Amino acid sequence: MDDDQRSEAPPREFAEALSGGAAGERAGLLGLGRKDPRSLIAVRHFAGPSSFVGRLDGLRIAHLTDIHVGRVTPMAIQTAAVALTNEAKPDLVVITGDFVCHSQKYLDQLEELVRGFNAPVVGVMGNHDHWSGADEVRAALRRGGVEVLDNVHTCMTLRHQQLQVLGLDDAYTGHADRARALKGLRSDLPTLGLSHIAEEADRLWPHGVGLVLSGHTHAGQVTLARLHELAIGHLAGHKYVHGLYGTRQRDVAPGGAVYVGAGIGASVIPIRLGERGRREIAIFELGMAPGTLDEHHGEQAPLKGRAPGPELVARRNAVVQRQQAKRAQKRS
Repeated sequence: MDDDQRSEAPPREFAEALSGGAAGERAGLLGLGRKDPRSLIAVRHFAGPSSFVGRLDGLRIAHLTDIHVGRVTPMAIQTAAVALTNEAKPDLVVITGDFVCHSQKYLDQLEELVRGFNAPVVGVMGNHDHWSGADEVRAALRRGGVEVLDNVHTCMTLRHQQLQVLGLDDAYTGHADRARALKGLRSDLPTLGLSHIAEEADRLWPHGVGLVLSGHTHAGQVTLARLHELAIGHLAGHKYVHGLYGTRQRDVAPGGAVYVGAGIGASVIPIRLGERGRREIAIFELGMAPGTLDEHHGEQAPLKGRAPGPELVARRNAVVQRQQAKRAQKRS
């Protein structure tokens, strides 16, 4: 979760927690205590778009996002998320970015974690992955069996059914390339989109991407008194903060739906308050029509939103470049 008004990496006062040390150890234990880590994770169920009905027969997709492997989020929560996902018996697991938390120190743990899923795993990169070193994060994910989609789409055969999955690289740091990702997209197949930043869905729906899964916001983490809509919506400028937006109904404007996951991990502090802000796994039953499941919530109206200008995106990308240069200098 990163305020869209900031172009730099995290505040200095959190540096120790994000990179290691005693403060980081304490931060990783906050919010867990004696609780069963499984009890801290909500498993929410949703039907897919009506346009998938008749084209897919009950494909189950598990969506996780913002796992942020590192000191801020206890590994007990991470392994609980994998176990709960496996218990749902998905046909495909998708993870929409921010696998790490400002550090490459935990890439071995990330590799081991993602290897624990019992279904194929597809993912896209987030801003923290680029801040920490995108090449190294990608390599760890691929060693763990994750197919990383960087502005491309792929056709997957799951239980003898074809699903097209499109993945955008991180838009927050200026790495998304929609034209490249959409090139050659087949209109005869149901298409699932993955993007760390939910607002990219607006420009994917007109191309037949009926459902987009995303993350980044952590649902604000504190959702009491709608504080998440104030912080992530009004202050940070996001239209989509948590949950379902758009429409899953066929041939109805705006032509598609997006789901913003609340995430599993945290990038600064692990505190979660409010039902909507709970750590979350979202299960989508593709091929089932909206209304046939008892869902956590339905589609909701977007907030006003405020798109970042090209100068802000350029500044964010410059942060990535500076951090890459620093890592290269340390290696030389």
